[in-house]
Amino acid sequence: MSRAAIAQMFERFAQANPAPKTELAYATPFQLLVAVVLSAQATDKSVNLATRGLFAAAPTPEAMITLGEEGIAEHIKTIGLFRNKARNVAALSRLLLERHGGEVPDTRDALVALPGVGRKTANVVLNTIFRQPAMAVDTHIFRVANRTGLAAGKNVDEVEQRLLKRIPKDYLLDAHHWLILHGRYVCTARKPRCGDCLVRDLCNFRDKTDVPADAAFEG
Repeated sequence: MSRAAIAQMFERFAQANPAPKTELAYATPFQLLVAVVLSAQATDKSVNLATRGLFAAAPTPEAMITLGEEGIAEHIKTIGLFRNKARNVAALSRLLLERHGGEVPDTRDALVALPGVGRKTANVVLNTIFRQPAMAVDTHIFRVANRTGLAAGKNVDEVEQRLLKRIPKDYLLDAHHWLILHGRYVCTARKPRCGDCLVRDLCNFRDKTDVPADAAFEG
């Protein structure tokens, strides 16, 4: 995809959805961090259902430690790998208090040092909370980047670096959300809804479909 096409792509995304946001429910940086940790191999919808009760019972690191690993597990048992995730949430809450005064750190190195926090999770927090130009490449973004020709790569690290280089700076802060929403609702894995795609004419995907989307693209 040419530089001009990429600029046009994100201009259209911005016009259609000027203020894209994560679909994870949270009220504080700590809650977003926990939600993203829980979202590994789980849908945002399932995480939101689980965290509704979890955050009511334990909205802060202190309260999460008091709730304890078993208490956390009880709230999140409907999502995959819940026992391991409960262990990580309890441990990261403790380390946030010990190392950061209960605050979520604003550097990647400090974030990935927390239990259950990898580069992708750290990038989501850095971008969403601290508005840093970080790119969290999940399965949706990896697919969209490769399928469209936006930033082809063999692995998530390659795609991440190419996206950071190819996306115009004016759009970089919101690009993660636009791409994940596009991959989730339009450029889907099995049956891409090319008939409703905002950037169909810019995309290099050879096997385009004309199947209309079940629902319009939403932010």
